[in-house]
Amino acid sequence: MRDVSRVHRSSQSSITWLATVGILLSVTANSRADVGPEPILLWPNGAPGAVGEEHQDKPQLRIYLPASDKATGAGIIVCPGGGYGILATDHEGHQVARWLNSIGVTAFVLKYRLGPRYRHPAPLQDAQRAMRHVRNHANKYGIDPHRIGIMGFSAGGHLSATLATHFDSGDKAASDPIERVSCRPDFAVLCYAVVSFTAEWSHKGSGRNLVGENPDPAVMESLSNEKQVTADTPPTFLFHTGEDTAVPVENCLAFYQALAHHGVPAELHVYQYGPHGVGLGVGDPVVRSWNDRLADWLRTSGFLSDAPRVSAKGKVTVDGKPVRWGTITFIPVDSPNAPIAWTFIKQGNYEVPQHRGVIVGECRVEIRSMGAFEPLPTIDDVKEFSVDAELRVKTSATGQNVFDFEF
Repeated sequence: MRDVSRVHRSSQSSITWLATVGILLSVTANSRADVGPEPILLWPNGAPGAVGEEHQDKPQLRIYLPASDKATGAGIIVCPGGGYGILATDHEGHQVARWLNSIGVTAFVLKYRLGPRYRHPAPLQDAQRAMRHVRNHANKYGIDPHRIGIMGFSAGGHLSATLATHFDSGDKAASDPIERVSCRPDFAVLCYAVVSFTAEWSHKGSGRNLVGENPDPAVMESLSNEKQVTADTPPTFLFHTGEDTAVPVENCLAFYQALAHHGVPAELHVYQYGPHGVGLGVGDPVVRSWNDRLADWLRTSGFLSDAPRVSAKGKVTVDGKPVRWGTITFIPVDSPNAPIAWTFIKQGNYEVPQHRGVIVGECRVEIRSMGAFEPLPTIDDVKEFSVDAELRVKTSATGQNVFDFEF
């Protein structure tokens, strides 16, 4: 009994200590709520339609810069969620910005106006202004004005989808130089996003906060973004979870289907498990992989590099015979953030199209055979022919890039 009692006292002491630490951490967190990059006002002289001069009347951006040795020249405006009533600024804003910095992306966390104090179009005006501001100040932030995306979570995803489908090229006659700039995102990232306000699976709370109790049906139709996709909608990455009951996965699926219908490049990831509001997926070793997939997509799509891409083609033979079925991969040597290009080898021939082509410059080449299509199995594993001697090629921006390989 003495041993049990001793363990009990020790456990009680640990619990007390942990509770004390928890209180201290809570106090510290609350006292540090505003720690982070200093915000800048999107409209220093007052936002359009502002109803006051308080904090909630002033849309802002917080700029998070990556380390100079990691910077890729890409920028992303981040829109936290919260049903258009609050903002989940930490796990869907600050933490996301820090992660984006880790892959070399400059992040801009947007504080947009919220209901019921503000209705549509105020949040959209804020997102449009944010995109114009970032693009207009691209040189200042060290980013490429043609590689700026919008990213949003939940209702922030709806705002991002709205910007991706409701943009303009700017007012060239405006006295404000920021207003002369296009607000079209170069790409969009939608994370368990609200998409529709008219479908049966729409998120009613976001709709009420954004457009009120008795909205104009035409406005609801316009803000059902799956119906607003065109061929000019920017390339989009989407992720969602099947367990999400707050914002059902149908939102994500409908937007992806519309993108596919209009031929817009897109990538979709739906995880079987995970509730609404997972943020970066901290604590879930499966769902947290969505940000790795996003990094892959940004790289593959060419948003993490400004390296030009070119087509390439050629032949691959082994002992004078064509490789019946295989793959060829071109890996940039000096540009780790540039996209890797690959394609199939069929009957000895391969061709990589320019839209997902090889970057201009030096590339390492990997060639593999995957067997053949025959009535009987060849019992062959994948064979890599570039193991013994590293293969390298140098592509050119002019002329044809034809590379033949013989083994």
